[in-house]
Amino acid sequence: MTLRTRPPYAGTRYPRLAEVPAFRSFIAEGWAEVETRPSLVPGAAGAAAAHRRRLSERFPGRDLVLSSGVAPTRNDDSEYEFRANSDFVWATGCQVENATLVMRAVPGGHDATLHMPLPFRPGDVGFFANANHGELWVGASPGIREWSEALGLDVSPLDALEGVTLRAGLAAASVHADLAVTLGAPHSAELDRQLSRLRMVKDAWEIAQLREAVDLTIAGFAAVMREVPRAIREGLNERWLQGTFDRHARTHGNGVGYATIAGSGPHAPILHWNRGDGPILPHAALLLDMGVEARSLYTADITRTLPASGTFTAAERAVHDLVEEAHRAGMAQVRPGTEYLDFHFAAMEVIARGLHDWGLLPVSVDEALSPRGQQHRRYLACGIGHHLGLDVHDCSHAEYEDYMGADLEPGVVMTVEPGLYFHANDLTLPPELRGIGVRLEDDLLVTDDGAEVLSCALPIDAAGVEEWALRQLHAGS
Repeated sequence: MTLRTRPPYAGTRYPRLAEVPAFRSFIAEGWAEVETRPSLVPGAAGAAAAHRRRLSERFPGRDLVLSSGVAPTRNDDSEYEFRANSDFVWATGCQVENATLVMRAVPGGHDATLHMPLPFRPGDVGFFANANHGELWVGASPGIREWSEALGLDVSPLDALEGVTLRAGLAAASVHADLAVTLGAPHSAELDRQLSRLRMVKDAWEIAQLREAVDLTIAGFAAVMREVPRAIREGLNERWLQGTFDRHARTHGNGVGYATIAGSGPHAPILHWNRGDGPILPHAALLLDMGVEARSLYTADITRTLPASGTFTAAERAVHDLVEEAHRAGMAQVRPGTEYLDFHFAAMEVIARGLHDWGLLPVSVDEALSPRGQQHRRYLACGIGHHLGLDVHDCSHAEYEDYMGADLEPGVVMTVEPGLYFHANDLTLPPELRGIGVRLEDDLLVTDDGAEVLSCALPIDAAGVEEWALRQLHAGS
């Protein structure tokens, strides 16, 4: 047999499969129908319907538009993983990319229609030609009918939007420019504000989702601490711990709610230490700031500072004790009827007094706490709490009077997270404090008569933290 010296058709133009009739005909046939239903979190559709009713009440007689968004480009022809816009998810319970909710004003409320792309199925060119959405590439996908049945909502193809006209269009920030032009729907800061205000008070379904996210996150903390002995033994760095939690979050939830922070020793004071390229120091504290985003997209946000050896050093424990005192003072202010910022000021007073007692403030406590002072913030420059929900920093588009200037009310979920961040190169500190960073962060639900600490399964006192850490370290040894 004579072998060819070159492959067949070498030197010819590479064929575009969409332009080859024989291929298109062959690949369009012989496929069994796969019935696929949307994978919705139980109760999501009902919760979203209630959310739309609340939104409708804020905008009588005005048309509303919300879009899910599209995945941004990572590089070249690769995209980041898609994550739907939070306002859109709150109002629909749906996480489909490039979908748009149109709420048309009618007497007594709104008629809602969800527009989404049709799946590329056998017979469509996109079935084989669209690597991001073709079923040959990504698997079988639910269609319009299945989504409508699952959501209890009118669902139409995305291209039907071309014929939609709005009388008084409002659009959330997620509506991209070309769609806004098509619909004549300008971005509305008013809609952003009202959505943030509505989302601040969680209903029972949302609270259940946050409880799940918190519980999954606490399990993730245990999984990470069980890996510390191996990380030290094998010289694995902080990214091993980040990856451990990220894998846990992706396995049991949708993923992480924000970039996981794992800072060992001198990296613990660095507020957003996501680089993760440092070693796990065996005799230093490890700051872990981590949150699982549940499949409903509600996220937890918890921080603990844990001794890699199971025991704090004397200096670490002193810092931890002061942060714990501030943490408890802040949490004590979380109850209905108090001003949102009361927890902040209560925790800051404890921090300022402690730093003054240690001789670290160049002024009095009162001067430091005054708006013109703030010297204590050198060691705590970040905020110490925020609303929590579909976003880790939830409801950030709210106006000041709706957020920091408002009173707390039942159904609000928020974090309290004071800390002290003594950087290794800070020459105002005595040597024994340099390179120590401690943060305590819990997720709290405001109740009718106080607050519930959703993350209370993790201890906050130094002795309790050590005991908990030792159990996990022994389990991982």
